[in-house]
Amino acid sequence: MSQTTHLRGLAEVAAASVLWGTGGLAVQLIREHDALSPVTISAWRMAIAAAVLLVALVALRRVGELVELARARPRQLLVVGAGTAAYQGFYFVSVTQVGVAVSTVVSLGLAPVLLTVAEAVRDRRAPAPGRLGVLAAALAGLLMVSVAGHASSTGPAPVAGVLLAIASGTTYALTTAAGGSISKESSPLVLTSGMTLVGTAVLLPCTALVEGPHATTDPAALAWLAYLGALTMALAYVLLYSGLRVVAPSTAVTASLVEPVTAAVVAAIVLQESLGPVAVVGILLVLGAVAGLGRPSAAAVPVLPDPELD
Repeated sequence: MSQTTHLRGLAEVAAASVLWGTGGLAVQLIREHDALSPVTISAWRMAIAAAVLLVALVALRRVGELVELARARPRQLLVVGAGTAAYQGFYFVSVTQVGVAVSTVVSLGLAPVLLTVAEAVRDRRAPAPGRLGVLAAALAGLLMVSVAGHASSTGPAPVAGVLLAIASGTTYALTTAAGGSISKESSPLVLTSGMTLVGTAVLLPCTALVEGPHATTDPAALAWLAYLGALTMALAYVLLYSGLRVVAPSTAVTASLVEPVTAAVVAAIVLQESLGPVAVVGILLVLGAVAGLGRPSAAAVPVLPDPELD
């Protein structure tokens, strides 16, 4: 695999993370127009993504590929779809119990650590010093951005919240690894289509367990829901799975720390939330670490040597 291919995959994961980082603002704007719960918004986000992707498959005459994937790898597809729905759900509930800062640090910070350790055990060798340096810088930056941006956030059940954040981070790591594995045999478009269909089937019934309306007729809320589904879910996960074909899962989840950085910058620009010096240093650390992933000494072994898979 060439260095150019690796950098392309890293850029795709980072681009997906930028899209995810705008999701929090979209959710906030939706809730200003209608009192949809985060779980309900997540369910609609997944359902809209599934609909958009199915239209794309029909237009491209590739529905048969989705059927073939479901027949060939049903368990893996279920794991990826259900896992994606689950780690989002764990995270949202964790936020209500322990606050945004702790939930973000634990859930997003745990995944790259777990996958780096797992890959080291699998390969029977310790991660390179450059790799560990990049990971340490990324985690330090994540901590600084999260704590600086949500210093006063608290929650009613911190122990339960931390446990849910751990569950979210662990599920995120496992789901990313599973997605990297199945991406060897499927195109990103087909895989994302199957994942969102499974995720929709998991999340829609969960809306019956939460308070508030289950739908909205507000035009602004509908527009932001469409944005969430089409861009922060459908497009973002196509980019993620395309990137996972040429970068290791641990590299991908480290690069995905661009998400909270994007959220902080978007909040500063759109909502006029101030970025203090601690947050700025944290942003620079994360961005520097992600840039460092482009160096061979800091990157883990690629998942898929053949980048030409359609």
